[in-house]
Order: sequence, then structure tokens, then C-alpha cells
Amino acid sequence: MTKKIRNYSTEFKAEAVKKIADNNGNISATAKQLGIAMQTLSNWHNKANQGKIAGTAQYDPDLMSALEEVKRLKRQLKIAEEERENLKKGHGVLCKAQLVRYAFIKDNQQIFSITCMCRVLKVKPSSYYDWINRDISDQQIHRNQSELLVRAAHSETKERYGIERLHAHLSEQRHDISPYMVRSIKEEHSIKCRRHKRFKVTTDSNHNKLVYPNVLDQKFDASRPNQAWVSDITYIWTLEGWLYLAGVKDLYTKELVGYAINKRMTADLVCRALNMAIKNKGPSQGLIVQSDRGSQYCSHAYHKIIKQHQFKGSMSAKGNCFDNAPIESFSGEEHCSARKNELVYHQDYKTRFAAISDIIGYIELYYNQTRIQKGLGYKSPRQVWFDYYRQAA
Repeated sequence: MTKKIRNYSTEFKAEAVKKIADNNGNISATAKQLGIAMQTLSNWHNKANQGKIAGTAQYDPDLMSALEEVKRLKRQLKIAEEERENLKKGHGVLCKAQLVRYAFIKDNQQIFSITCMCRVLKVKPSSYYDWINRDISDQQIHRNQSELLVRAAHSETKERYGIERLHAHLSEQRHDISPYMVRSIKEEHSIKCRRHKRFKVTTDSNHNKLVYPNVLDQKFDASRPNQAWVSDITYIWTLEGWLYLAGVKDLYTKELVGYAINKRMTADLVCRALNMAIKNKGPSQGLIVQSDRGSQYCSHAYHKIIKQHQFKGSMSAKGNCFDNAPIESFSGEEHCSARKNELVYHQDYKTRFAAISDIIGYIELYYNQTRIQKGLGYKSPRQVWFDYYRQAA
């Protein structure tokens, strides 16, 4: 027997209310399909009509009185028309056995309302629903619940997770749904992740400034936090003009340990990002700091910070983005940019201030804290950080 769900999220309630519409407004049938108490679903439905459940349609109070009168007249007209059509089409069914009447109602529920057919064919609605729901197995109820859970999780994760991460997210919440079912539900109902746009190059390596050798050399498997950091610059468009984001990422935890945002792409931008990372994490000497060969990273100010803290500067080979791939996956690489795909490309920022507020919230509250990553065993960067120091204690 499928275990009943007791704690329901707002998204789950919204999807359940939408399911009522798929069943011609029949709350009882929907409740039985989902394995939910009818009174519980009815309460959700009433709250949705009052505008108390996010994600459901709300009525316009200015039109309520007029709409109610129109609906009443339409209802009366529809009942009269359906009764007339039912008497024509179902005349021969009146003399048939009860099961034949049930089958007639089921076959014609897309044409006539179930309530009207039950009245004309002299069938109790409760008896019909008892008959119709005998065919609903525990497996079907589980799938119906799983559909709503997948929809709710898709909404909770801001439409950012693919099949594997969405399954991991649901498993973390102790829901018994297989990866195959998640895939099947997403494909059946066209539940798709947000898509990214094209990549714009921000690295200018055509200069004669000081360049570090490639010390990291694509050795991205760090064994502890603060062993190696990678850094990069990306861009954000607003109606006021461009913004530039410099980020510093820890190779072990995948956490963005430092960042800076400005309307100009200068050496000061990358220096502020690196100083923030140093202040937040207090790394020891010998830390490898990897970047591309952009002029900002080749500035005297940036090299001075590396030397002052006795870090090992490292730069990717000219024109080789794979040497800096871990930070590219956050900031700007065309096919896997997390920030671009999940946030920036789906927002139209009117001001730089609005963009800055949104991006800081994304980094601090979502990317570092809760966003699970396949490369981290479907954990968030903060979870990996805590696990490491808990084991080391």
C-alpha cells in the first residue's frame, strides 16, 4: 500500500487543485485518484478560489457579481440542453443494467457533465464514483501523487534541475520515486528546464603583461578545501548597461568563496573578488589560484596579492578554456553556465541595482547553500564543506 503523504507543500496543493479541473471539477474523484482525503482537497480548492494558494488562478473581485449571474444562466441553459441530449442519446440505456449505465457515463463524460447524466439515467453519483474508482490501483495513485511531487519540486527548484538532480532533490525529501518515473513524468507532461542563450567572450589575452605558468594543468580533483581556487569574469546585461561579475571558486567544495560586481571590467574587480575569498576562508600559503590570461588577472595589483599571501599563481594556456573549466561552469561557458542558465537569461533587469541584489541572493542563498551538484554526489557546496570539517574534527 502506498504510504500517504501528510506534509504537503504549497506547490503540491496548487497542482492538486489544478487536477480538479482535469476531472471536470469533481473533487471526490480527484481526491480518490491522489489518495487524499476529500475534505482536505476541498479545503485547498476553497482556499484557491479565495486566492490563498500561490500558483492557482484568482478571481477578479470587480467582475465577481456579473460573472456569477452569467454562470448561473449558463448553468441553467447547459443543464436543460444536456438533459434534452441525454434523453435522446441515452433513451435505450435507461432499460439496461446498472453497469451499462455506468459505462455510458464514463464514455460520454467529455461531452456531458457527470452530474447531469447521473440524474437523467437515475444513477447515484456516489455509486458511479465507487464503480469508476475500483479500477484505480495503488500503483496509479502512487503515479498520480508522483506527478504532483515532480511538478512541485520543479517549481521549488525554479525549473533549474534536470532528471538526475530533481530525483536527488525528491529523495532528500524522502519521497519514493525512481529516476525512471521522474523522467517519464517530465516527458509525458513536457516539464522542461530553463534554457540558456549564447556565450559572449570577455577574455582579452592579447597583451604583453606578466603571465603565470599553468601550475594547475587541469588537475581539478582537489582533496581538501582551500587547496586550489579558480577564477573568472562574466557579464550581465541591464537596461542601464553592462555589469561584470568576477568570481573565485573552491575546487573541492565548488563554493563561490569570493566575488565582486561592477559596471567596469577592471583589475580592481578581480582584486576585490580575490580579497573577499581570502577574508572569508583564510587560506594558507601554497594555495593555487587559477585564472585565464585576461589582462585584469595579469595586472600588477592582482599579482601583488598573490605574492603577498605566498600563493601559487596559475594561468590557463592561451585560447584553452578547458584549463579553467570549473569556474566556466558557473560563470560563462556556453553549454553549462549555471548562473546564466538558471538566473540571468530569465530576467530582464531594469537597473544595475536590481541585478546586483538578485545575483547576490542567488550566490549566497541558493548556489552556495542549497544547489545540489552531480560532481559533489548531489550535495550542495555548503554540505560538502560541513562534511569535510566534521570528519576532520
